[in-house]
Amino acid sequence: MDRLLEQTPEAFARLLLERGTRRVCFVGGPDGRLEASVPWLAPMAEAIGALPDTGAHEALFLEVGPHSGCLFSATLHSTARGQALGGVRHWPYPSVAAFLRDGLRLARGMTRKNALAGLWWGGGKGVIARAPGVASEDPEFRRILYGEFGAFVTGLAGCYVTAEDAGTTPADMAAVQEATRFVTCAPPDVGGSGNPSLYTAAGVVCAMQAAWDALESRSLAGLRIAMQGAGNVGAAMIELLLEQGVASIRVAELSAERRRAVLDRFGGERVEVVPVEAEGPGILAAPGDVLVPNALGSVLGPKTIPHVRARLVCGAANNPLEDELRDGAALHARGVAYVPDFLANRMGVVHCANEQYGVLPRDPAVERHLSKDWEHAIAPTTRRVLARAADEGIPPVAAAHALADELAAQPHPIWPGRGRTIVESLLADGWLGVA
Repeated sequence: MDRLLEQTPEAFARLLLERGTRRVCFVGGPDGRLEASVPWLAPMAEAIGALPDTGAHEALFLEVGPHSGCLFSATLHSTARGQALGGVRHWPYPSVAAFLRDGLRLARGMTRKNALAGLWWGGGKGVIARAPGVASEDPEFRRILYGEFGAFVTGLAGCYVTAEDAGTTPADMAAVQEATRFVTCAPPDVGGSGNPSLYTAAGVVCAMQAAWDALESRSLAGLRIAMQGAGNVGAAMIELLLEQGVASIRVAELSAERRRAVLDRFGGERVEVVPVEAEGPGILAAPGDVLVPNALGSVLGPKTIPHVRARLVCGAANNPLEDELRDGAALHARGVAYVPDFLANRMGVVHCANEQYGVLPRDPAVERHLSKDWEHAIAPTTRRVLARAADEGIPPVAAAHALADELAAQPHPIWPGRGRTIVESLLADGWLGVA
C-alpha cells in the first residue's frame, strides 16, 4: 500500500496544506485507471485503484476545510443516469485508505441503488473525516464544518449532489444548504422532504416480505426476527413487523438510551432488547428466520457468516458484507438468501432524491416504490433478482449487481454525459487552483 494511504486523514490534510493546496483529485481514464491531478500523487492513484471491493470510478475529489482543517471527499462512481447523488457521511477513520474506501464502496452502491430504483441519478458519496480531539458535537463547530462542506459541493458545480447519511443530522443539512443548492434531504422548514426513516423501514419490510414469499410462499406472520440496531429506522421496522404478525423480535442495540426507548415503546412478550456483545458474532448468530442488519457496514464476513442461523438476511445497513461477491457467495453456499442492501434500503434516497420538483404528502412518485406492480418497485425487483439468481445458479448479490449495472449504463434521457462534462470543465477551468 502506498505510504500516503497509511496516514491518518488529519496527517494527509496537513500534508496537502504544506504542499500549498487544499484540493487534489483523481479522475478515471478510458481504461478505468485513476489519474492523479499532480505527479507526486501518482503512486497513491495506483494504490487507490487496488483497494479491495471498490470498482472503477469516474472521479474522486478531495479538499481540506479552510477553518476546520477536516478532510472532505466527493466520490463519483457513475454519472451515466445523471449527476452523482449520495449522502455525506461524517465518521472517524484510522487511515486515508479506510476513508477513501468507504466513499468508493458507498458511491458504487449508490449507483446501483439509484439504478434499481429507476431514478435518473448517478451514484456518488461524500465523506467528512471526523478528527479525534475535535469538538465534533459542538453546534457552532458543526455549523462551520457543514458550511465548508456545502461550499466544497458548490465548487463541484453540480456533478455531485449531497444528502444526509450516517453521522449527519437535519440541522447539518440546513447548514449545507446555506452554502449550496446541490443538496437534498433538507429539513421541512426550508422546503425539504424531512426525515425518511419511516419510508426506509417500510421499504426494507417490503423487500423482506417479497423475499420470504419467493422462498417460502407465505407471509412474515409467525417468523422469528433477529435485528442489529434499533435507531430511527430500526424502531420503525419493529412496529411494522409487529403489525405483520411476527412471532418475536430480538434486538441488539449499542445505546442504552435507545434500548430503554425500545423497551418503553414495544416491551412485551414479542420484543426482547439486549446490549451489543463486545466479542463474538452476537446477534448475528441468533436463532431465527430473518437476520436484519441495521448498523454500520462490514458486519458479515468470514468470521461471522459461519455463525448465521437465519434463512434470510435483509436489513437497512449499507454495505453489511465485508466483500460483496466473496461474502455473498459464502451466504449462498450456506443456503442463506440475501437481499442486497442497495435494493432493500432505497427509500431514504427515493424519499428525497427529487425534492427540487416539489414536496407532496404521500407523494405518488415515492409511494409507487412500495407497490406490488410498478416495474421498479421494491417487491417485483426483489422477486426478479431472486429468480435470476435461481435461474443462473448464482448468489442473489451477483444477480442484483448484474441487473443494476445494466440499468446504470442507460444514459440520462435529457442530459446524457452531463456529469462527465462538468468534471472535465472543472479541471479545465482551474478547480485545482484554489490554495
